[in-house]
Amino acid sequence: MAERIAILGGGLMGHGIAQVFACAGHVVHITDPVAEARAGILARIEANLSDLGHDSRALARIEVVDTLQACVAGADFVIEAAPENLELKQEIFADVERAAPPAAILASNTSVIPITLIMSQVTNKSRALGTHWWNPPYLVPLVEVIRTDQTSDEAMAATIDLLRRIGKAPVEVKKDVPGFVGNRLQHALWREAIALIADGVCDAKTVDDVVKSSFGARLAVLGPIENADLVGIDLTRAIHGYVLPALDRATEPSPCLDRLIAEGRLGFKSNRGFHDWSPEAQAALRTKVIKHLKASFSAVDGD
Repeated sequence: MAERIAILGGGLMGHGIAQVFACAGHVVHITDPVAEARAGILARIEANLSDLGHDSRALARIEVVDTLQACVAGADFVIEAAPENLELKQEIFADVERAAPPAAILASNTSVIPITLIMSQVTNKSRALGTHWWNPPYLVPLVEVIRTDQTSDEAMAATIDLLRRIGKAPVEVKKDVPGFVGNRLQHALWREAIALIADGVCDAKTVDDVVKSSFGARLAVLGPIENADLVGIDLTRAIHGYVLPALDRATEPSPCLDRLIAEGRLGFKSNRGFHDWSPEAQAALRTKVIKHLKASFSAVDGD
């Protein structure tokens, strides 16, 4: 079965999600409120396909349309990939519910905002859920499927089945908590990393070197819970007795980040953050990440 897919947002995530569905044989309608963004969607997808060595005929299954209403009309599955703004997402789904077929599943690709809040204005909340894809969506296999208290079992099952059929690795998030699973784990690490720098334990380069050259090197094949079983629950418990009391417990963003922002150190966008970034260094890191993900993608695709 080839469901009709509607994607709302043609930016970093939206165009990549459209690419995945089209390559799997689905008809995709996609829109963006910015005309310039709409005009560039197909060219961005074509460039991705060329870079991956994939058949460009998938482009024929993608239609860029001008309005939300035209995009979701007749859709079986709607994915919102708009900026991380709660009020904007709420407005979008209020419009979607009026324009989409009553049986269409409605999904938000938010990274952190609880789905319950996003879908608060949707009348039929049984068909509303979250599908958090990771960037770039055509290379990272995981999609978190987030259930709210009102999401139906049928909508969850249909979504997970659809994602599996297009080659993704969906996981069910059973409670609608901010950040879901992946970003809660990721930002717990980031909080401790920033605290170590702020407390003068080490510099930013050391943090990155330690992660990449130690436990980070095995994370793709050894998750943290598998690792706890591997070393032993008793040893894990003993280590926690020493280290957990010393970990950062902040519930607000670090003042270290505020200082960097005040100094104009915003990361790549200002050529300096924790590290200094020349345009050449930025390009080199982006290339390194994409090359690594493509190698991983090829390895999985060849299994």
